[in-house]
Amino acid sequence: TFLLTGFPGLEAFHHWVSIPIHLIRVVSILGNSIILFLIHTDPALHEPMYIFLFMLAASDLGLCASTFPTMVRLFWLGACELPFDFCVAQMFFIHAFTFVESGVLLAMAFDLIIAIWNPLHYATILTHSAMVKVGTAILVRAVLLNLPGPILLRRLLFPQISILSHCYCLHCDLIGLACSNTWVNSLVGLVSILLSLGLDSSLIMLSYALILQTVLGIASPGERLKALNTCVSHLCIVLIFYLPKLGLSVLHRYGHLPPHVHILFANFYLLFPPMVNP
Repeated sequence: TFLLTGFPGLEAFHHWVSIPIHLIRVVSILGNSIILFLIHTDPALHEPMYIFLFMLAASDLGLCASTFPTMVRLFWLGACELPFDFCVAQMFFIHAFTFVESGVLLAMAFDLIIAIWNPLHYATILTHSAMVKVGTAILVRAVLLNLPGPILLRRLLFPQISILSHCYCLHCDLIGLACSNTWVNSLVGLVSILLSLGLDSSLIMLSYALILQTVLGIASPGERLKALNTCVSHLCIVLIFYLPKLGLSVLHRYGHLPPHVHILFANFYLLFPPMVNP
């Protein structure tokens, strides 16, 4: 059995603490649902840029749905116990939807490169069949990279009761609680991160280098500014997605801060991007 952690020392006020958290969750669900509805119902929005936006909103909704049950159990019902199978399933979906979002951000960067670099062939390169293939590849990669984690966790020994660091289950948290050798799990986790978030962030940086090179080659200052403006919203989403994850990693390894600061930042990294992306 795993025990979820809320905010240490504030257990008596969990109902009040949960109000802003659940408000953020409701705003995230409403915002992303509206985007899905608008793009689905308006044929004029069935274009590559909006289809990628549809995928992004869907992955944000999936991330909300993955963390919502344990937050409700902990903050509203006061139930902090979580069975092993439920915890592993939640871990799988949180990481899978995170990898999907990372893949969609890379696809959006590719969309921007084509729009700026080769606009005349944009419609012939990003066809609807190409979009289906890209979406399928992103989803299949997320599933395949996350399947070994739950399978390998079943071979580990855990204490009868284990206390988690957050109000949801993460792979690094679970292997840190195991009593047996976890080097295989750690290696598989590292490889999956490198092949998803690591590869995607590197390719996104490369894509922006190519975009900047192309934009600087445009003679007209007005056209140059127009081309850069098309990248601003995507760049903001990329920073909102990757910076909290980087900050959480640094906090876990080098931060000597009170536990509730770590927990607040961990909740922020999963709650904030789905709310502001729409």
